[in-house]
Amino acid sequence: MLRKIFNALVILPLAILFVVFAVANRHVVTLSFDPFNSSDPALGVSLPLFVVIIAVAIFGVIAGGVATWFGQHRWRRAARQHEADARHARAELAEMRERLLASSRNGESQVPVGASPGLTPSYLVIGRDKQGAAL
Repeated sequence: MLRKIFNALVILPLAILFVVFAVANRHVVTLSFDPFNSSDPALGVSLPLFVVIIAVAIFGVIAGGVATWFGQHRWRRAARQHEADARHARAELAEMRERLLASSRNGESQVPVGASPGLTPSYLVIGRDKQGAAL
């Protein structure tokens, strides 16, 4: 439903504007690619004016997209690095959970490596809220 409203309010007026522009600018112009002889170019093309303007606009959008894509290279690289770090951390967490589960089945102590057996980690001392989440 929202797409139909969008088409009616935005796309339809743009299409009408595009057709009016094309009809008003249908005169034939010659594009010259010869900088030395502009009156009789060796390399030139005759096209309607609206085709030239629309082709230049399309080329501008593509060139801007390519420039933006190259400009965002460092952000895409950082995102890939963060994704790899997250994957590594998830795998490490899964491995630690498996070891903890295996050690609890064997009846071994569940004290983390490097912690003193008589001390409780400080994040467990604070407590829990009404829903049971750690504070």
